[in-house]
Amino acid sequence: MKKNKKKDFDKKIVRSVNKNIRSSTRKLNPILKSIVGKKVDIAIRNLSFSDKRISKDIKKTISSAVANAENNFQYDIDNLVVKEAYCGKQIVMKRFRPRAKGRAAPIKKPYSNLTIILSEKKKEENHGTKG
Repeated sequence: MKKNKKKDFDKKIVRSVNKNIRSSTRKLNPILKSIVGKKVDIAIRNLSFSDKRISKDIKKTISSAVANAENNFQYDIDNLVVKEAYCGKQIVMKRFRPRAKGRAAPIKKPYSNLTIILSEKKKEENHGTKG
């Protein structure tokens, strides 16, 4: 018998999922690790100046998550932080390239799913001398 898990309704999760991104998870992961824990505007700025082709899709997904936070939960955009960013495997298109002596070499074209979760960071008051 399953136990009903109580969800925290006071802490709403803001997420945006981008499916079928034309890139491998191996290329996405380093970029995603670089934006986790940063404020949303800083993450978008870093992605704007990135040389990677896929950073444009990641930036679009973050912008979608920000729009979800503002529209669905009335969060303040200035306090949003990238809590999690991860990707998973999707389909792999298989193509073949002709090679010498009538042989063929396979080409794999992987796709990925991208999920970005935002949270609102409250301003913490510092008490005491250290902070």
